Parts: sequence; C-alpha cells; structure tokens
Amino acid sequence: MALRPLQAGIENYGQFDGYDSDIFGASPFKGGEVCTFTYVSVTGSDATAQSVDGYYTGVYPGVSPAAKLRPAITKNLVSGTRPLFLSDEGTSFYGTMFGELVGTVAGQGVPVPHLGTQLGPHTAAGSGKITVWAKPGLYAVTLDAVDTAAVSGLQPTNPTITGGCALYAKSTGQLTPGNAYFENYVVARFIEFQTNGSLVTTPASLVGGPNGFAQAVIHWNPGQ
Repeated sequence: MALRPLQAGIENYGQFDGYDSDIFGASPFKGGEVCTFTYVSVTGSDATAQSVDGYYTGVYPGVSPAAKLRPAITKNLVSGTRPLFLSDEGTSFYGTMFGELVGTVAGQGVPVPHLGTQLGPHTAAGSGKITVWAKPGLYAVTLDAVDTAAVSGLQPTNPTITGGCALYAKSTGQLTPGNAYFENYVVARFIEFQTNGSLVTTPASLVGGPNGFAQAVIHWNPGQ
C-alpha cells in the first residue's frame, strides 16, 4: 500500500490537487499507481481548496466560471494524456496521518489485513494534494498496489515475469506486465521482487504469503 522511492529522480512534485474521487472514493490511491493530469472546473466541489491554493474563482469577462479549468492528479488514464507520474500517497505506512498501531485491547481495534490498526486519515485528506514522481529512477511498489492477478499480474506467482521485462499501466493506474492496457505504452522495467527488509516483522511466508515478497522493484522511465 505504498510507493518506496529507492534511488529516485531528484525532487518530486507536490503542489497539485488530487482528483476528489481518487482520494475519497471507493478505490483511493494506494501509492505507486501510474497517474496523470485531468482538468476540472474551478467551480467544482473543491472550491475552498481552490481559493486557498491560489486558483482564481472569480469571473473572467465573457467566460463562464464553469468553463475555467484547473489541473488535478488522477489515476484513471485516458489515451493521449501526458505527462505520466508515479503516485506517492497511500492508505498505509507513511500514507496515513499517524501510521498504524499494532496491538490493542481486545475489541478496540479493527486491523488492516496483515498490518495493524490504521490511525488517522489518508495524508491527502488534509491537504488535497497528491505527491508524484516524474523523473526516471529506481522505485519499489507494494504488491497490493499493482496488478494483483496471480498468474498474469505483477506478482511472484506469475511464471512469465522475467528480469527487465516491460511494465505497462492499466487504465486504473496499476502497473502490470500485460500489454493490453493503457496504449500498450511501456512505463517501467521490472527488476526484482523483494521482502520489506524488516528483521522484526513476521515473514509473509509463515502466514501464507508468496515467499515473503512484499514489493516489486522497478526502473521507472515512461516511454522507454
């Protein structure tokens, strides 16, 4: 449920609002999705953030307020949209306001599967901003945030994945080794699967996970 920059391209982007339904909807950013700009009306539901963030919401002579547009980050990809980014928000780890609590009084905690109790909201809920990475670099994406199909997705159980294989994006932003998705456009190359590197976490292999792998390491470079 996270993107982990390893040797990332220097300096991310963090000044753009996230598309409301991608932050607060049924499928919020998990971190590591391929995303891009969409353009929405400045008179939409995010009016308070518009004025705070410096969007002009007044009336231009001869222009309807509803016709004025501002950029927002979305993981719903439409053919032809550019540039492409990797999202750096999430529903777990540093992607929540106060992290997670492991161990609570019986009946008082509702655990996130295999993790702990989430404390606080999605970090983007406070600012409305989505941090994104654009420059080529080495990144790791947790396996729940990519294409999760066991034998065709970006998973250790997919027998067709090889080192250096091309990775594409589904129309919903998840990285995948299949090429029947967003424009058949190569956005990254697969390097390896890794554990989370922790020495104090119970390995997933002891609780039914595939060999303890937690994330896919990729070289991000859209258009290669």
